[in-house]
Amino acid sequence: MKWFGRRRPLVSVVVPVYAVEDWLPACLESLAAQTHTRWEAVVVDDGTPDRSGEIADEWAARDPRIRVVHTHNGGLGAARNEGLRHVRGDYVGFLDSDDVLPPHALATLVAALEASGSDFATGSVLRWEDGSLTEPPWMRRLHHPPLTGVRIHDHPEILGDVFAWNKLFRRSFWESAGLSWPERVRYEDQPTTTRAYLAGTFDVLEEPVYHWRIRTDGTSITQQRASVPDLVDRWETKRMTLASVEAHGDPVVTSYAVDRVLAGDLWRYFLLIPGASDEWWRLLRAGVLELWGQRSLVHSGLPPVHRLCGWLVEQDRRPEAAALMTWVAGLDGPADRVQDVASGEWRIAVPHRVLDTDTVDPAALALRPHEV
Repeated sequence: MKWFGRRRPLVSVVVPVYAVEDWLPACLESLAAQTHTRWEAVVVDDGTPDRSGEIADEWAARDPRIRVVHTHNGGLGAARNEGLRHVRGDYVGFLDSDDVLPPHALATLVAALEASGSDFATGSVLRWEDGSLTEPPWMRRLHHPPLTGVRIHDHPEILGDVFAWNKLFRRSFWESAGLSWPERVRYEDQPTTTRAYLAGTFDVLEEPVYHWRIRTDGTSITQQRASVPDLVDRWETKRMTLASVEAHGDPVVTSYAVDRVLAGDLWRYFLLIPGASDEWWRLLRAGVLELWGQRSLVHSGLPPVHRLCGWLVEQDRRPEAAALMTWVAGLDGPADRVQDVASGEWRIAVPHRVLDTDTVDPAALALRPHEV
């Protein structure tokens, strides 16, 4: 974008830091390489036990655009909120300290918002894993085609893009909407991004604006789902998200949020059923019944075998749910299908040794037309 003498907008980027000394330099280097050069970074040292705080201080000594705030450990949400208390920009964004921004990320987001006047913009994301960058198919689907100045009723699917860090917000919107991050809970992104979608107008960009590092050191929350505390937090953030959506009062958005968005990651938990503790199983089933007990996951947007697993969870048929997920883990592709001779309807074909399908609600086995 050509500014022709106009002041470039100041972009504030909040960077929470905790035990990331191996990745923080690359993160800050990606900020320094931005083609939109009018930015400030508020790096929040969240009581890190390693050299991350010192590394941040060294960067701040070299680049006046970087400021460092040292705090006691309060978790990711608290660190982001602390950073927000120090920002001065026209726009505000968030960058996790083990990830990086592609060089044109800020410029792309700023240009979109300056042209549209929307409250915030969200761009696509590339997963950075084993040295390669790939755009997840579901992320590509949510961001194509690009949209400008829409509200949530126009594009409820975007609620599935829950991330904090591929978005840029007008600071005036953030503050007027009273947005903040939940504290002392994992999966804090979803409740806040949902509130933003419900409150404002937004642009959906097809360009990738974020490189999301997939860590293999066991510290990522995406690798901790088998723990009871993780599942407690997941249910809590789903409750918070659903409460905001229901208060919004749009039946179309609510239906999409329940069936597609809130149900969307359950398959990851179902895969863990075979090795789960009794306490974890009880907690999983309680959450499923709380959120989908009146409607059933049979009607959700989950893949067919996971809709079936959801039904088994609802029915408290743990051994069969475990057997189903063990069988699924050994498949090379989708489960086989079979057509009913009398009705012509298609359903999942599950071996009898795994599950006696005669004891299953036919709706839990049914395939939809696009799944045949």
